[in-house]
Amino acid sequence: MNDLIPPLPQATSPIRQSKPAKGFFPPEIVRAISFYIISVCIFASVIVCILAIWDFAKKDSLWRLVASFLVVSGGTALFALVNGTFGEDRKS
Repeated sequence: MNDLIPPLPQATSPIRQSKPAKGFFPPEIVRAISFYIISVCIFASVIVCILAIWDFAKKDSLWRLVASFLVVSGGTALFALVNGTFGEDRKS
């Protein structure tokens, strides 16, 4: 008997061809702007949360900032989704 384990066959997957970028506006730019807007909102909310914890800011301003963050980030994400859904195919 042979004590060697036979090698497993390599799984060959077809090479995926990337889809061309799709969007009314260039998707890369929309994603970059969305990232920066949401990042600024997160940074601002962290600062105001710390200020509210230490009673340097009113609790009301904290909740207004959180609500504003949700509205702005939701609108930004929705815009990126709509841009990708209804835009035309672009060749890279």
